[in-house]
Amino acid sequence: MESYVNTKGELVGVKEEKARLEEKQTRTNDRAHVFHSWSAQAKIDPQPLAAASGAWVFDYEGKGYLDLGSQLVSANLGHGHPALVRAIQRQAARISNLNPAFANDQRSELAAGIIARAQGEFSHVFFTNGGADAVEHAIRMARLSTGKSKILTAYRSYHGATGSAMMATGEARRHGNPTTDGDIRHFWGPFNYRSAFYASSPEQECERALEHLEQTLIAEDDVAAVLIESMVGSSGVIAPPAGYLEGIREICDRHGALWIADEVMVGFGRTGKLFAYEHGGSDLQPDLVTFAKGVNAGMVPLGGVMMTADVEKTFEERPYPGGLTYSGHPLAVAPGVAALEVYEAEGIFDRVATLGKEVLGPGLQRIGERYGIVGNVRGLGFFWALEFVQDAEAKTPLDGATMGKIGGALKQAGIWPVVSGHRIHVAPPLVTSEADLMFALEQLDKAIAAVA
Repeated sequence: MESYVNTKGELVGVKEEKARLEEKQTRTNDRAHVFHSWSAQAKIDPQPLAAASGAWVFDYEGKGYLDLGSQLVSANLGHGHPALVRAIQRQAARISNLNPAFANDQRSELAAGIIARAQGEFSHVFFTNGGADAVEHAIRMARLSTGKSKILTAYRSYHGATGSAMMATGEARRHGNPTTDGDIRHFWGPFNYRSAFYASSPEQECERALEHLEQTLIAEDDVAAVLIESMVGSSGVIAPPAGYLEGIREICDRHGALWIADEVMVGFGRTGKLFAYEHGGSDLQPDLVTFAKGVNAGMVPLGGVMMTADVEKTFEERPYPGGLTYSGHPLAVAPGVAALEVYEAEGIFDRVATLGKEVLGPGLQRIGERYGIVGNVRGLGFFWALEFVQDAEAKTPLDGATMGKIGGALKQAGIWPVVSGHRIHVAPPLVTSEADLMFALEQLDKAIAAVA
């Protein structure tokens, strides 16, 4: 396509007739040959995109959309960040493919960089192809290092779409899949807005949720690990109440289980810290941490498992029974090294914490106060959710047709939203300008007002 994105993030130089033909061909090929995830294939019509820059994506007509979901909450540094592009180009010209049995400077530097910046005492990183792989291997490591078999995970959770990760997922996307891991059990995590414990305060919700978890662990017995998202992601954007993560640490320690923190969606600055578990206290750390997405801002598929020395020692004399052809692939870890440098040099985490607290959060809260159909507003940093209801007291989810109207109005206005059931998730790239955040808030307000 003969076009380019200028410094303002605008798609220019489009030859209209050629662009229309390219878009049509893209749609035709997509519908004829591409099988899409989570979809009834005959009921979808994916939007072709022609270009992306910064916090914006562009269609073939040159219309821009503010990427309110950072794609799948992965484009933490936006699209086409020059430092990450240069890192991939340099690496491609040097070593573009590597058997993971070799040592590699970029892989080693990224592992050391993550460990140096993470809160707690960690030892090693095992790199994977993505988040689901990371969860799979964290579960395997927990079982092998403890000699126990069961894994406890929350009902409101998503951990990936592969074998054990799919079974670990607690929400409806697990349904319809064959049972691939029968030693995974679920429990209710804290969520005060829709409490499973009839709690009347966040403190009570935390206390009762921890008691429920411990009783579940005792009843199940033989528990190798408790696996939780440090902040629930696609299943609702739910931050744990104060004291909950500390409670998980204490319960795991009392019963000889490991704590696996799933940071795939919220790691690398999404909540204003490197990892979201850090919000639980300055001396808090899990035994295993899974990550992906933001580690290299989604430039190339990459994930990993960070582990303590105690876990790593299990495999010092005993081979680890697992591996991946592309573990720590050079073209994936190189932009990871660059991303760590950008996060630090540009003060991204502090920026997210400040703008989340002073701009994005208050703006969304004001919208929630204005409209009765917004039942709950929650979030942290650049990760928020608006939950829509038909009846504020009964908390009945808003119908799909109305949610579709809100989403359609946002797209018309130049916002590409994340509409998840009766929620809108707000997770823009961490480099999104304050002006663009204000634009998003304004358009959200207008779209909701049109149906409220």
